[in-house]
Amino acid sequence: MILIADSGSTKTEWCLADQGRPVRTVVTAGTNPYFQTREEIAGEIRGALLPALRGERIDAIYFYGAGCAFPEKNRIVEEAITPYIPAPIEVYSDLMAAARALCGSRPGIACILGTGSNSCLYDGTEITEHISPLGFILGDEGSGAVLGKLLVGDCLKRQLPAPLVQKFMDQYELTPALLLERVYKQPFPNRFLATLSRFLLENITEQPIYNLVYTSFRSFFLRNVALYPGADTYPIHFVGSIAYYYQEVLRAAALSLGLKVGTVVQAPMNGLIRYHFTNEENNE
Repeated sequence: MILIADSGSTKTEWCLADQGRPVRTVVTAGTNPYFQTREEIAGEIRGALLPALRGERIDAIYFYGAGCAFPEKNRIVEEAITPYIPAPIEVYSDLMAAARALCGSRPGIACILGTGSNSCLYDGTEITEHISPLGFILGDEGSGAVLGKLLVGDCLKRQLPAPLVQKFMDQYELTPALLLERVYKQPFPNRFLATLSRFLLENITEQPIYNLVYTSFRSFFLRNVALYPGADTYPIHFVGSIAYYYQEVLRAAALSLGLKVGTVVQAPMNGLIRYHFTNEENNE
């Protein structure tokens, strides 16, 4: 039995898997060693995860998470988990989760399009190239946060038809003053902006809305994916809710640049289970 974790800053999905199949899934609060201490992470393991595992024997733990890109941060996660689950543990970044879930042991380009965005070139074993996403202020093209930011900007600067702007304001019970308050004064503006991106999906048949999303996806490809060697020859795979729900627009944006989108999934867990059990069989 192995335990795989897919963790973001807001939630962590834990999956017990045996013989290549999920046995039990547990959802706990998000884990990010950049913002949490070992003790805080351990408290969540002890209080929320352990009772749900019901004493199952675990042979190995594979933890993939936001903020887990450096050894010193990975140790925080390891030291929080191992006192409660005494099994060998390996900690990797969420980008490695995307690469393994999407590409398996084959080379390709793996991308994340969710609240934020990210991408890498993967050789089937390691991430060999990575363009920093830079966050929603400087980058994160194509992400939910940036789509929401563009929507708000276009609404407040009268770039969208007045009836569409009114529909948006009414649906979310917003005013210009409240929008500015949420973006500039309240915590986690990126999460707030990402929630607004649903309006784009609901109104994607409106030409100005389609153009906004299409242009942002083109920017993602041009400012990230196209910079990787062989970008026009590798399959470009995606994980994340934005990629999943907007995949028709995403594929059109890629095609306009001579790029080809491959697999698109909403979450990496099934791919990670497949990856780890395939590797285990190959190593036997």
